[in-house]
Amino acid sequence: MVSFTLAAAVSALAATAAAESYSGGANADGKYELSAEGIRAHFIPYGASVSNLWINDTNGIERDIVLGFDNASHYSVDKFHPHLGGVPGRYANRIKNSSFVIDGTEYHVTPNENNNNDTLHGGPDGWDFRNWTVVAHTSDSITFSIVDPDGKEGFPGEVVSYVTYTLSPHTWHIKMVALATTKKTPIMLSSHTYWNLDAFANPDTATALNWTLSLPYSGQRVGVDGILIPDGTILPNHKYSINDFWSSPKQIGANWTSPDLLGNCGTNCTGYDNCYLVNRAQNGPYDWANDGPVAVIASPWSGIQIDIFTDQDAFQVYSCGGQNGLLPIKSNQGLDSRARVVEQFGCVVLEVQDYIDGINQPEWQREKKQIFGPGDEPYVLEAKYVFSTKKSS
Repeated sequence: MVSFTLAAAVSALAATAAAESYSGGANADGKYELSAEGIRAHFIPYGASVSNLWINDTNGIERDIVLGFDNASHYSVDKFHPHLGGVPGRYANRIKNSSFVIDGTEYHVTPNENNNNDTLHGGPDGWDFRNWTVVAHTSDSITFSIVDPDGKEGFPGEVVSYVTYTLSPHTWHIKMVALATTKKTPIMLSSHTYWNLDAFANPDTATALNWTLSLPYSGQRVGVDGILIPDGTILPNHKYSINDFWSSPKQIGANWTSPDLLGNCGTNCTGYDNCYLVNRAQNGPYDWANDGPVAVIASPWSGIQIDIFTDQDAFQVYSCGGQNGLLPIKSNQGLDSRARVVEQFGCVVLEVQDYIDGINQPEWQREKKQIFGPGDEPYVLEAKYVFSTKKSS
């Protein structure tokens, strides 16, 4: 059990750090750089976000393969940015009817999606729209902290959280820890990184539809209604169906002409915005960090591949169908011969997390994974992204 002393200590750490000035760590663009063999990245306090991540492609050219802005100050100016690289919280993904019940008490949180019919990523002022505090920064690691007060966005109780990003050879490691210090409350976090493995430089296409995706443990997904709210069902991803990425790897756009794909990501939506379950229990005890990735994604043009390992039990895949050509790419990305924007399907979001809206589906029995109170073990999420380069085809 976690004592109140530990929770108080973490809270004090964050409060102390907030009073200090970290003037030497950020560069002229307000970003903190980390590096290790084969990988370099920038992070910013806004949303505890990754803003740049460079990997060498198959030709040895360094590519920045995440979406973001050139300057850290622009994140707070562009309030319509789609959660670029941040940590959504205190509850990631969607909450049905912007409400939930804990121990017989119904709570209402601030709605911010679908004409205010649900809450997405913690509400209009969720964690990835706030500035976190830098509490530690070295050449290969950075730790951010946030104190979320009781009642913020309607959530009960104070939550203290810290997120540590560490780079090691060809690897980005994430560790998120959150403590409920005063009341029981929902906690579910994620990393909302938008990937373009070609850095928008592929002259043949600006989309991600020809990338290969594998989800070897995901023979099931969460059933949703037309606005992507879970309806309580768990659906099979039948072999060779549009959602079958488990039986063998396939291109994201392999089934793009299938009529089944229309509506797969919501009413009148073609593509993917789906929560796939990570079914590893049949293997018995496993080491999440070494016993095989839960997802692999690769681009044939850049040759860049990511093997994703995590301790989480679900995995959201979003094929960026909501992009409309208005979000700019960074100055180090793209081609001068093409509009410097993110086109529809020009990226992929891969969110490690737990079952979405599990707080409103008691039959799923996710309460020990998603509801935390004083004295409970902390919420913990870990993931690592291992980068490699294959010969382009």
